[in-house]
Amino acid sequence: MNTTRTFGVSTWVWASPLTDQRLAELAPRIRAWGFDVIELPVENVGDWDPHRAARLLDSLGLSATVVLAMAPGRELVAADRATITATQDYVRRVVDVASAVSAPVVAGPAYASVGRTWRVTAAERRACYEQLRESLAPVLSHAADAGVTVAVEPLNRFETSLINTVDQALDAMTGLPPEGWGVGLDLFHMNIEERCVPEAIRTAAGRIAHVQVAANDRGAPGAGHLDWSGIVAALDTAGYQGPLVIETFTEENETMATAASIWRPLAPSQDAIAIDGLSFLTEVTGEGGRR
Repeated sequence: MNTTRTFGVSTWVWASPLTDQRLAELAPRIRAWGFDVIELPVENVGDWDPHRAARLLDSLGLSATVVLAMAPGRELVAADRATITATQDYVRRVVDVASAVSAPVVAGPAYASVGRTWRVTAAERRACYEQLRESLAPVLSHAADAGVTVAVEPLNRFETSLINTVDQALDAMTGLPPEGWGVGLDLFHMNIEERCVPEAIRTAAGRIAHVQVAANDRGAPGAGHLDWSGIVAALDTAGYQGPLVIETFTEENETMATAASIWRPLAPSQDAIAIDGLSFLTEVTGEGGRR
């Protein structure tokens, strides 16, 4: 493919929760380092003002992607009706935030709270997937009307027991109208769950809506043992043209750090994760000479 790659970084690398003040501090630095995209988490709607953010990003020439946060109590399956309704409302409101900042995608595990695990029989899984489709259908219709894609992200086995692999994500979403949803790929989780990461990427061809990248230990891309050449080639084969977004987390928020199992520094500094990661990504994708 001849498509020029774009690169992004999540503000979760430095801040949790994101606020207007932290975004105003981070966005100019992120742009100055050479990123094209900034990823904006919505832990709770109202943490930051999307209209203010849109003006800031426009002034800097940055594009946005948005991620949701499935905190405890946010469930679209195996929960009471009030919980599911409240979670549907949360995801809809995150879609509205994404629309306000002109983000084409909302990514994340839009099915169950992170850290919720239980033994699931084959019959229970089928029932959960059916319930997930029912729960997501009106949300995805809202997203399609807003021009936003919800990228459903498989997580590793320690963070969920519901959707761990690309195959499971595609199975869970089968039967829904194609508008409004895709699969979100996170290389940290894929390294744990997929037997062959490039093959899993090729399996998702045509449905990949978002890609998040990090080293196998959630440090800077390139610092670990992932097959980056194979990954990039598979993304090309799959026709993915969106950004590669560095996502890892800060120890600043104890709750978030615990949920993501961040127990030690993953780089000399949080800035280094972004700077070194971008340098590596531009080289491994062949974009180094174009930037």
